[in-house]
Amino acid sequence: MRDAIRHSFRFLSVIHELARHDALFWVDDLGRAPAGIKTAIRLMTGLVFRKKNLPQEPGARLAAALRELGPAYIKLGQMLATRPDLMGDAIARDLSSLQDRLPPFSAGIARARVESELGCPLDTVFAEFSPQPVAAASIAQVHKARKHDGTWVAVKILRPGVRAAFERDLAAFSWFAGIAERSIPKARRLRPVAVVDTIKDSVANELNLRLEAAAASELAENMAGTPGYRIPAIDWEFTTGRMMTMEWVDGIPLSDNEGLEAAGFDRAALASTIVRAFLLQAMRDGFFHADLHQGNLFVQADGTVVALDFGIVGRLDRESRRYLAEILYGFLQKDYRRVARWHFSAGYVPKDRSEETFAQAMRAVAEPIFGRPVRAVSAGRLLGQLFATTEAFGMETQPQLLLLQRSMVMVEGMALHLDRDANMWALSRPVIADWMRDQLSPEVALADGIVEVVDGLKQLPGMIVRANNLLEKLEQDFDHKAPQKTAKAHSARMWIGFILMGLVGSVAGLVIGLVLSH
Repeated sequence: MRDAIRHSFRFLSVIHELARHDALFWVDDLGRAPAGIKTAIRLMTGLVFRKKNLPQEPGARLAAALRELGPAYIKLGQMLATRPDLMGDAIARDLSSLQDRLPPFSAGIARARVESELGCPLDTVFAEFSPQPVAAASIAQVHKARKHDGTWVAVKILRPGVRAAFERDLAAFSWFAGIAERSIPKARRLRPVAVVDTIKDSVANELNLRLEAAAASELAENMAGTPGYRIPAIDWEFTTGRMMTMEWVDGIPLSDNEGLEAAGFDRAALASTIVRAFLLQAMRDGFFHADLHQGNLFVQADGTVVALDFGIVGRLDRESRRYLAEILYGFLQKDYRRVARWHFSAGYVPKDRSEETFAQAMRAVAEPIFGRPVRAVSAGRLLGQLFATTEAFGMETQPQLLLLQRSMVMVEGMALHLDRDANMWALSRPVIADWMRDQLSPEVALADGIVEVVDGLKQLPGMIVRANNLLEKLEQDFDHKAPQKTAKAHSARMWIGFILMGLVGSVAGLVIGLVLSH
């Protein structure tokens, strides 16, 4: 009860801020929402004084309100930017401009936090420590420092009080998402609780810098040997939950057009490197950097692209990767039946819907895109339209794919920023084809089949023990009731033994047959 009251007051304060920014235009879309919620929103809209000089675009007003509400709401806005099916194209586009920046906290607080985390005076660890941060966001800020051995490092420090603020706001998100999912029919397909859980998971890395460091380390291992792309090394000795130290990177930020031009870099090659690296992470590894804006990528003097800031990462299991590969490959081949068939076989679309009608809807999504100039073809936007179209077929929101779609839009934007003729489809085709060849070949299918059979064989001893225990219990029951039934129990034991032996023999024969057939 206490939590409900606290979250209700927080909900009202959020509505108040949205009303001040004239950003409650979405109320009419609540449908059959509880009357109390709609009444509270409408009252708040009529009672507050609106801010002056507000933008005309609704999405821009909503973005401004979310920025005022703080870091958790900025994250929410960034997630909503991936949902044009929910927000509309124009509002989603305005929300995509939300940047996660705040004024820095003082150098004194930064020094005190480092000393508290390391348990010693800052000067014993660093010979130099810049008083001004080189970057400041809502969750942390970064200072440049030099260790006593002369090594330059970047020290990322968590903003004081940010964990408590996020916990408060995310708890309110969960509370309201639960109400929306239970009481607003339109919201159920959108799975707001699962979407909030996705935000929680993505924020968990950002609030625990040791987890972020682990993400950077994993990405570095996965991408080792990738030409023209790398991840800086983590200095684990000086990394804790509230402080992360990593290799300092000198380079030109991807956002510096003039700097890139003056250095004579091949911009098309840089675009290709960034797109390929992202697709390798998503498709091959199932673990990708999900915050690839221009400020998080630098180009070193030798042309190597270095990625920074690993607080937001995404994971895709093998089935999600196969789904992605199949639908993108189907669109590339204009094989809309294949796209539809995979949606149905994966269980994303209910079986009672028409596969042929779904294929027709997929054609309606893709054909207008393929008729446009290369630079206007967006794989990320295609996924967004795909998710929007599937609403009519009862497809539930797939939270694990939302972060991917947002990241793909960001990567495409960077590629076009570097090379206006960059073609996401041409760049993605070889990565998708390689993944499908490596993961869906007959050899891989054989290996997967053998693994499943071996897993089944491992369970047989337990099955035999359970069957034997059951038979012994039956024998004991029969002995107490009628001695003549004991023979029947022994006969049952014999037949079950024959069945289990036959099962083992059949499985072994299946494995041998699979091997010989290949």
